[in-house]
This record gives sequence, C-alpha cells and structure tokens, in this order.
Amino acid sequence: MPTPILMPALSPTMEEGTLARWNVKEGDRVASGDVIAEIETDKATMEVEAVDEGVVGRIIVAAGTENVKVNQPIAFLLDEGESAADIDPSSTAGAGGANGGSSAAPMAETSKQAKSTPETSKPGQASSAEVKSDLKSDLKSDRSKVSDGRIFASPLAKRIARNEAIDLSRLKGSGPHGRVVKRDVETAVKGGAGKAGIEAGPASAIAPAPASVDARLYPPDSYDAVKLDGMRKVIAKRLNQSFNQEVPHFPLNIDIELTKLLETRAAINATSPKDGDGAFKLSVNDFVIKASAMALKAVPKANASYTDEAILLHRHADIGVAVAIEGGLITPIVWKAETKGLKQISAEIKDMAGRARSRKLKPEEYQGGTFSVSNLGMFGITSFASIVNQPHGAIMSVGAGEERVVVRNGEMVIRTMMTVTLTCDHRVVDGAVGAEFLAAFKRFCEEPAAMLL
Repeated sequence: MPTPILMPALSPTMEEGTLARWNVKEGDRVASGDVIAEIETDKATMEVEAVDEGVVGRIIVAAGTENVKVNQPIAFLLDEGESAADIDPSSTAGAGGANGGSSAAPMAETSKQAKSTPETSKPGQASSAEVKSDLKSDLKSDRSKVSDGRIFASPLAKRIARNEAIDLSRLKGSGPHGRVVKRDVETAVKGGAGKAGIEAGPASAIAPAPASVDARLYPPDSYDAVKLDGMRKVIAKRLNQSFNQEVPHFPLNIDIELTKLLETRAAINATSPKDGDGAFKLSVNDFVIKASAMALKAVPKANASYTDEAILLHRHADIGVAVAIEGGLITPIVWKAETKGLKQISAEIKDMAGRARSRKLKPEEYQGGTFSVSNLGMFGITSFASIVNQPHGAIMSVGAGEERVVVRNGEMVIRTMMTVTLTCDHRVVDGAVGAEFLAAFKRFCEEPAAMLL
C-alpha cells in the first residue's frame, strides 16, 4: 500500500505551514535522509528529510501552498511493485494523520525562500546523482521564468537583497532566462542601485487591492498592497490575543543612572583584544540582559507564567531578546542567563540576532523563555511600553540613555539616565512584585559590580 508523506510539525506549537518548495518530483527515488522539501513557518524555513525510502508516486500539495495543516498528506511514496493507481483517491483530499503515514523529518534550517510548481515526469527510478542533476535543471529552466508578476531569483540573491534592502524588481537578471543571480545583487549593492523603500516591501509581495478596503477612502491607484506573510499574520493574531483578549496589562516606569555601568563597560571593553577570536565589545544591552536575569533570581515571583491551573515559578531566567527582522519581530532566548557572564551573553545575542535576520534560528532557540527585553534605545526612543509576549509574565522596554539634569545631594547635576518600562501580566505579576523587580534591576544596573558576586 502506498505510504503517505505527512506535513511535519517543525515545532511543538506548529499547526500549519507553507510548503515552499519540492526538491523531488514524481518518479524520483528517495532514500531515508534525503532532503525532499522546504517548509516555511512564521519564523523560519527548514529543510525536510524523508523518513522512508521509495519512489515518489504522487505529489498532492503543490509548492507554494500556504496553510497546510500538520499531519496532512502532502505526497505518496510507492514501494516495489506499487504504482500511482494504487493510491486511494479519498486519501489525497483530506487533512489528517493516517495511521502508517510517513512524517517527513525536519533537518537543518535554510534561508532559501524559493517557491515553484513541480513538473510531472515519466515514472521511473533515478539515482541520487540524477535527482540532483534534474533539480539543477529544474531550477535553471522553470524557476527563472517570470509568471504571475513574481520576480524569480536565486535563493542566495534573495537573501543578499533582503539584507541590503535591494528591490529585486529594479534589477536586470543576468542568469538563464533573466533570472536574478548573486552577481546582479552584488553589483547593485556596490553601485547603490535598486535600494528598496522600507514601506514598499519586497516586489514579490505586492498583492491585489484587498476587498475590505473602501475605495471611497483609498482609491485603488493610491497605494500598494503588501501581502501578509505568515510571520505578520501570527504576530497580529498573538498580540491581539495578548493585549485585547487574554492578558490584563499594566506598566511600571523607573529611571536608572548609567554612570557606573558605562564606566564598567568601558573598562571591560578596554581589555578586549583588537582583533582575533578573543575580541569582544560589550553593549549596554548586554548589561541589561544580565541585570534582568539577576533581578529575576532576586525576585522569583516576577519570573513566572500564568496557566489556568497554576502559576509557574521558573527556576532559571531564560531571557527573550527582541530582534527586528524583515517582516516582523523574533525573540531569540538567552537560556539560563543568570549563569552566564557578560562576554558569553554578548556573543550569544550577536550570533542569534544575525541568524534570526537570515531566518536560520532553530525553533528551540526562540520558543519558550520566561521573560522578554525589548530595547529601542538605539533608535533614540526614550520611553515606551511593550505588549506582553505570552507565556511570559512580563516584558521590559528599554529606552535610550541620555544626559538629563537630576538632583543629587540637593544640587542639580547632569547624569546619563535611562528609562525602562515593565509591562506586567496582572494575573501573575502584581504591582508590588513588579516594583520589587524594578528596584532590584535598578540596583544591579547602578552597581554593576553586584552582578559579579
């Protein structure tokens, strides 16, 4: 009996995803461990391995299909002596994990974003080398064509363009059939051409005018509609649930003097080698993460999550650090931050932030955590309040350090001050607990040597 390949769950909370690309086509022979497809979630794109071996008898979910439910059949494998005629037609339409199905396995993450429609070939058996040869041929011929208004480019070209804010629609591709390749984007970067406006979004994401827009208010020719991607949809859904439906928010503010912290930072950075593997440069945010972790350990009631049955008091301070990426926000987590030094925290944040922007984080690196920190100080924002990132009990918003006139010992003096706002889930973090946490956080920031005890 043909074996169904089921849509895999790439993380414990995943319910659906986008089947971005097939690496095989009907008639190809696959072995256990072969990369057969790429699946997009709201945060990343991951390669998927085959669990069983056989011949791809039928692909029933085309590349580029969105909202594919976990455990829904996406293709069928044929064993020796079986043919496509043996596939039960009723099993190709429903979504659900049939017993005996072969769930594809997630492998390493990848930044590839290609979407193409697989072509049906004559049934037959192909070697691994032939599969790779066919795949390369498909990439050069099928995916270099422009159809449905999409701009076709190599995955590497797309990644470079995304990182450099290059609008691919403004580039003339030099690859086969006008496909945009790496050298085209690099040439545009060097020449300063093709810079995309932040508000416009990728050219390939321009969507038709939404039916919900009142043309009397916004004529169709007065705007560009940027199609919602999976990340933005999930962000909108979760923040709406958090702020409007489930979490009673309240903010607490406190001002912190940074004089000693900045002096300590400068002294530590002065010990760093100029270059090489041992070089480092601590930021104020690294101190904020460490101080947050120490404050959570000092006030364990603030390091908590609400459930309908109990309040969870976490044993470790797992700090989610908000990172802005194209299309949204992601919070990679510094696990057990209270056990790590400033240098290690700094290195982890730099590494995860870089991989987050290229969609290479693993789900276990950004799912979970006990507390969040969002820092907009580098943008000159002095004060703001964030929305609680469930299941965390609180999130701290960090503003810019700036010189202010303050009173010390009855005299007006100038000091570098920073305002932070703690947004609490009132179901689990009460006002007194939040105030106690901020007092501890302030103490660690203003006396950074205490973090080393």
